[in-house]
Amino acid sequence: MNWLQSRLSPRQFLLLLSLCIGLSSGLAANLLKFLIHTIERLLTQGFITTQGNLLYLVYPCIGILLSALFIKYIVRDNIGHGVTKILYALSRNQGFIKGHNCWSSVVASAITIGCGGSVGAESPIVLTGSAIGSFFGRITRMDHRTLMILIGCGASGAVAGIFKAPIAGLVFTIEVLMIDLTMASLVPLLVSCATAACVSYFISGTSTMFDFNLVSEFTVSRVPAYIFLGIACGLISLYFTRVMNSFERVFSKIHNLYVKFLLGSSVLALLIYLFPPLYGEGYTTISTLLNANTTAEAEAVLNNSWFYGHSSLLIVYLALIVLVKVFAATATNGGGGCGGTFAPSLFLGCIGGYVFAVLWNTAEPFGITLPCTNFALLGMAGVMSGVFHAPLTGIFLIAELTGGYQLLVPLIIVAAVSYITIRTFEPHSIYSMRLARRGELLTHDKDQSVITLMRLDELTDTHRPTLDPDMTLGKMLQVVATSKHLHFGVVDAAGRLLGIININELRDIIFRSELYSFFTVKQLMKAPKDIIQTDYPMTEVVAHFNSHDCSTLPVVDTQGILVGFITRNRLFSQYREIMKDFSQE
Repeated sequence: MNWLQSRLSPRQFLLLLSLCIGLSSGLAANLLKFLIHTIERLLTQGFITTQGNLLYLVYPCIGILLSALFIKYIVRDNIGHGVTKILYALSRNQGFIKGHNCWSSVVASAITIGCGGSVGAESPIVLTGSAIGSFFGRITRMDHRTLMILIGCGASGAVAGIFKAPIAGLVFTIEVLMIDLTMASLVPLLVSCATAACVSYFISGTSTMFDFNLVSEFTVSRVPAYIFLGIACGLISLYFTRVMNSFERVFSKIHNLYVKFLLGSSVLALLIYLFPPLYGEGYTTISTLLNANTTAEAEAVLNNSWFYGHSSLLIVYLALIVLVKVFAATATNGGGGCGGTFAPSLFLGCIGGYVFAVLWNTAEPFGITLPCTNFALLGMAGVMSGVFHAPLTGIFLIAELTGGYQLLVPLIIVAAVSYITIRTFEPHSIYSMRLARRGELLTHDKDQSVITLMRLDELTDTHRPTLDPDMTLGKMLQVVATSKHLHFGVVDAAGRLLGIININELRDIIFRSELYSFFTVKQLMKAPKDIIQTDYPMTEVVAHFNSHDCSTLPVVDTQGILVGFITRNRLFSQYREIMKDFSQE
């Protein structure tokens, strides 16, 4: 790498790295798919389709337990919420993603999903791809801006590789990871996506992930149905997002690994036993509904369940799955498993779209009938757009997964309406809301992004001398004489901030030596106009400066102990430097 770096221009070397990252992430994606399908096939190939199977109560528990023990005793780090970890690395951790993420998510998610965990493999593989990009960037000592592009290359390559969807990989990185689209980032992202997709084509052929035969082409008369489906998908997305967050908080309050495991595995096993389509990613159910031209063909989703043979309950069965899928997915991760929300979103959208079409055809409003398979496909784009707040990702991913480009206009309508619907209630995606609440989210708003990228600890001056409240004026002047600063903190014996001394405000007495023994620091200090705490996000720090029109503010920790001072000049100096870096191609 060093030899190549010395002989290639920076842009040529970046393109070479994006090629290597695309190759690596594509191989990782196909390895993960192979492991999941192999484990699932070995465990379930002998199941009888006409009745429930008690092993559905066992396999998911084993998978969660093995995954939880692997993470706790081998990885020894939290590898859940993969995309959220990437967003955090981009916005607050200088693009650093731990090296074990190059492989740990693959192992943990393969065990979890192969044994029945009701989650997807996409978020773990996106974290894997991003970790590969971060690794290449760190070993070649790339600057922060280039490191962000390499992380984006890894993420886009992972999506392109696992779905055979290069355009969706590119759009996902721009929409969800919020990598700014410039010529400096576009070409490397394209190289990575194309490379990863070609790896998948070479390994598993050029066929799309799901077979789909168009039943009826786009007609203007169905536009009202597309709009209503978009609204329904937005509400399903809102339900999924809100319930998942609420259920996650239940697990976050439990600190014992085995209690979490018991709760998560019990909920998951019971739900899978009652609703076998919840086993694993659910792609078999999606394939069934996308090609179910008759109700009899759709009844295959009742296989392996106690509902088998009760075709009259098919829609009720599917509607119940829509309601409980979020509990199964959250229980999987909360109990100790590893997986993401890509597959659950596609699964929910497919079922939701199919149920919507059946109910519409039952009522036949406006005298219009709907092709159920088309609406199952459209529902996938709608729910994905709503859950991820990424309408373009939803549109292009579904088109590439199924070859359904003939329905591009309906895909746009459903995805846009779903996005508008959920944005009315929830401003952030399921990935970004955790960081947004803490002010640590990188966004497409460049001004906001620059502020988010700044770090309070790097801006804090921690080397100023501190003053004792009983110190005389003369002694104080001896302490501060060698400092170029004007503001100093007065602290007690424990280091807690008591007040501030501003030398400018003491000019009337500091040149009168006869007063040096007359005044003490305690008499001269004043309460600070405002205080910055070390746990404040940078957006709040900037707001404090603006609201009080201060040039210097003290920084204290949560115990009130003085850490140092932050100045407006230093704050805006770094702001200008980062903005300059952002503006370069």
